[in-house]
Amino acid sequence: MNPSVYVETSILSYLTAKPSRDLILAAQQQLTLEWWNIRRGDFRVFISEFVIAECERGDKDAAARRLKEAQALPLLDVSDAVRHLAESFLHASGLPVKAELDALHISVATVHQLDFLLSWNCTHIANAEIQKALRKIAREQGYDLPTICTPNELIGR
Repeated sequence: MNPSVYVETSILSYLTAKPSRDLILAAQQQLTLEWWNIRRGDFRVFISEFVIAECERGDKDAAARRLKEAQALPLLDVSDAVRHLAESFLHASGLPVKAELDALHISVATVHQLDFLLSWNCTHIANAEIQKALRKIAREQGYDLPTICTPNELIGR
């Protein structure tokens, strides 16, 4: 069975955004597009209702592009266990209160035992320092934290 991956909203945003003039963002957009077109088929890809909610925000045309891609992906259930773990992540990991949705993304992928969580949010999600605390909290509650990474880390073998 192919490995599983939770695609956080930033991936869909980078995938569908107009090309950036910023060199780093443009490179990240290109890596996202390459992963989506070349490697996505090697994974079982999932999202949650939180991804849909975030995709609906902002510019109407950009939201429509994000939602078009998101609607083709299966949704993972959001259970009480997901919400409880997210609360634990928020209270004990150093994540700020404003990162509640980020904690929920991580929690969905963790509770559903996915292999990877793909994100360009390197402030609150794909952040090695925060992941150390998240891993400890997840273990204490009987879960294994998925490998949290950016598309360039899953671009090839």
